[in-house]
Amino acid sequence: MRAERLDGGAATVIIGQKVLAGSERAFETWQEDMNAAASDYAGFLGAEITPPTDVQPDWVVVYRFDSVAHVQAWINSATRQKHLDEGQRYFDGPATQQVLGGGKQPTDPLVTVVVSHRVARGKVDAFLEWQERLRLEESQFDGFRGSELFRPVEGVQDEWTALYRYDTAANLDAWLTSKKRQDLLAEGEKFSDFELRTVDNSFGSWFAFDENGNEAPPPSETKTSIAVWVGLYPTVVLLTLALAPLRMPLWLGLLIGNLLSSFIMSFLTMPHYVNPLLGRWLRPPAGASKVKTNLRGIALVAAANAFWVLVFFLVTTQFWTLP
Repeated sequence: MRAERLDGGAATVIIGQKVLAGSERAFETWQEDMNAAASDYAGFLGAEITPPTDVQPDWVVVYRFDSVAHVQAWINSATRQKHLDEGQRYFDGPATQQVLGGGKQPTDPLVTVVVSHRVARGKVDAFLEWQERLRLEESQFDGFRGSELFRPVEGVQDEWTALYRYDTAANLDAWLTSKKRQDLLAEGEKFSDFELRTVDNSFGSWFAFDENGNEAPPPSETKTSIAVWVGLYPTVVLLTLALAPLRMPLWLGLLIGNLLSSFIMSFLTMPHYVNPLLGRWLRPPAGASKVKTNLRGIALVAAANAFWVLVFFLVTTQFWTLP
């Protein structure tokens, strides 16, 4: 298990909140307002809201900032406290919060467990040794995909936070309910005052991370829109050509086509075509000329669309016509 120092690099805040029955829609609207307020603070990279799932009973909110210092500024702000005071009517108990920094985000959709421990100063070495034994045991179970250990962050949180990931909820549950884990928890009884949360996703998105899986500032809205356009055009046309022989009515064809295009864009077009093609334009290297980068990006966009226009023109007029 890797120990990460939280004194630099991007930081992620994971907040879990139980919501009163019947207040879910109001809570989500309130949370969106809270996220909008966070976006005005320095270093903000993005925020996501995840409703409860079969493996995670809480609403989970994730904030990304470019540094722990900027996270601290937001968490301790009067703006956030004002919003929290307004949102109390929707909460079913206190929220839980973990701050993670310096780690890498997985690129696969994994099930993640976040465990926070309060550890006395004189017991840190024993805690680290116990955590290493936990890591060695959990790594023997099917579906294990890695773990990280994050130290407390002065001024933000006092807890140590362990993160470990499995490929499926079933494999995770096999570890959580195993006798090996129960025995180790008994051995580490002095560290048993912990909070555990299971999160059924990896908080991934098209533009949240760079090509190495690290947190990175998102491109501008203009660049993002153009990048999606570059991927959407061939995706939609190819789907239209593929579905045309089925002769579905317009309303049904669009319903199915939009569903398929969403999956194709998320899992194929964006990560394997658009991001590799436009990566240096979406996130220019440090020190790169802005003018040259934009000219290169515009040229790539024009060339990619011209290529697909030519291909689809020939396919639909010279080789085949839509039924």
